[in-house]
Amino acid sequence: MTNDAFVDLRKYDQSWFDRGRPSWYIFLWWFVQAIAFPVTPQPLNILRCALLRLFGARIGKGVLIRPTARFTYPWKVTIGNYSWIGDNVVLYSLDQIQIGEHCVISQKSYLCTGSHDLQDAAFGLKTASITINNGAWVAADCFVGPGVQIGANAVIGARSSVFTNMPSGHVCWGSPCCPKTVRIKLDAPTKPVIL
Repeated sequence: MTNDAFVDLRKYDQSWFDRGRPSWYIFLWWFVQAIAFPVTPQPLNILRCALLRLFGARIGKGVLIRPTARFTYPWKVTIGNYSWIGDNVVLYSLDQIQIGEHCVISQKSYLCTGSHDLQDAAFGLKTASITINNGAWVAADCFVGPGVQIGANAVIGARSSVFTNMPSGHVCWGSPCCPKTVRIKLDAPTKPVIL
């Protein structure tokens, strides 16, 4: 094998990255999530929300979270009132993830706040927050990338890959995801809910 790789992973260093909690706390969370979440029956949603709040997530009232949902660092997650998080959704919360009120994140979707610098031979870690505004629906098996904002009442079609901001009140789909049609006309701009 020739040594012509641009990337040299021996140089990788994320010592600057702040996970937000000490290592023992993170390990405890991963243990609780691996054991407690999957064994809670569907009707015990209140227990899953309580566990997330215990570990620092800001969870509104009436939120539904399926037992197979995964949260990397719950203290970096905000979910507004009456929102739903579906089966096998991953919130890869290296950075902040803010989900507004009455949002649906459907099964197998992946909200990813981390990536790597393509121009860096050391494969440097990059993070950016994700914001999903009130009334938005991210349909099944979507990827939402770092730094993306999804507008209020937008719909992201199934299996879309979202790398740029999507406008309010539009139905958007594709890889890469693009606005295709208007879902609803908004009389006034809405703001994300911060709990």
